[in-house]
Amino acid sequence: MTRLLAVAHQTAEADEFLAAVRSAAQSDHAEVVLLVPATPVKHLTSWTQGESRSIAREKADSARRRLEETGVDVVEARVGDPDPYQAILDSLNLGDFDQIIVSTFPAGISRWLGADLINRLGRSVSVPVTHVVAH
Repeated sequence: MTRLLAVAHQTAEADEFLAAVRSAAQSDHAEVVLLVPATPVKHLTSWTQGESRSIAREKADSARRRLEETGVDVVEARVGDPDPYQAILDSLNLGDFDQIIVSTFPAGISRWLGADLINRLGRSVSVPVTHVVAH
């Protein structure tokens, strides 16, 4: 069975991300692990690790429900390291995946793209990475 790592935070419930995960999962009959890094959300003026993890957990649970409603087999919805790059590497160390889907806001808005996440992953992991931009 194919295993898919789906990664998002603030865009975890965006139509573009949900559609991309659903399409990949259904075409490959994949098991999906949903990963939401505990990155600080930009609308908070101050945050602590606990607040970030709590918000990420809520996002993961909500996105999981939406994916499962469309028939996607989400075997786990996990909260990861605050650094999305490290969170993805940690997940790859915990299990084998056949594809990674990463959702971000568009360039200029996305902190993940500002940190060159997609290119860094492309250079450092052997798993194909699909980038989805949520508008």
